[in-house]
Amino acid sequence: MPPPSRLSPALTVVVAAVQKAGRRLLRDFGEVENLQVNVKGPGDFVSQADTRAEETLRQELSRARPNFAFLMEEGGTLGPEDWQWRWVVDPLDGTTNFLHGIPHWCISVGVEKRLEGERTELMAGVIYNPAADELFWAEKGMGAFLNDRRLRVSARRDMQQAVFATGIPFAGVPRKAEFSAILARVMPQVAGVRRFGSAALDLAWTAAGRYDGYWELGIKKWDMAAGLIILREAGGFATDPEGGDPYLEGNVVAGNPGLQPRLRELVAEGIAAARAAARPGT
Repeated sequence: MPPPSRLSPALTVVVAAVQKAGRRLLRDFGEVENLQVNVKGPGDFVSQADTRAEETLRQELSRARPNFAFLMEEGGTLGPEDWQWRWVVDPLDGTTNFLHGIPHWCISVGVEKRLEGERTELMAGVIYNPAADELFWAEKGMGAFLNDRRLRVSARRDMQQAVFATGIPFAGVPRKAEFSAILARVMPQVAGVRRFGSAALDLAWTAAGRYDGYWELGIKKWDMAAGLIILREAGGFATDPEGGDPYLEGNVVAGNPGLQPRLRELVAEGIAAARAAARPGT
């Protein structure tokens, strides 16, 4: 638990909400074999635990900030269309891990502020892994923390010593050719590539220096809202493969300042090669 004196009122609300939802998820995780599971799509499951956690978060956050809107994985968009502040909520990132008894899953809540027009800015984020009792959190301009410890991205500069995380496209999801082409370029140059099954924790672990970088294509805002600001407040960089904003299209290349540019080059090269191979006549 972070020291209360370090938390703003808004983040104090989020921490209390994720801890309450986390206690219920831990009870369900202990009885995972008894959960009723509905198939939402190939490799993408939604459980009673998932929907209960989202409802807990919605109730707790709404009670504290009734004027905030919501963008939620299960519930979609709620609240005023002209919102100035919005919660971006994934109640259970790593659902497949959860349902298989693997203790690598989390609750992710980002705080988004609307600027002018369609422009927004991520102002704070919390990622909580109840199974490990690890709470990653950050506020814009205030740094990033794991529980009460300040976070910094890794200092590695040598690709051959680096470990990167990624997400592998599962059945029914496009972009498998792009992933394969990227992996073929990354793997020969690095110490290892990991796929642990939670985009939010991949970003949090990159912020903590456990990974040196992370890439994934086609993830959703609720997968990365909290993780992006935690990473950036820990001194890391995150762009899309072209160097733009990853939050717009969900194509993320993240890492420490020394390795993120090279990782981004390799990801962009892989995408270009896969697209060239898919053109008629090539």
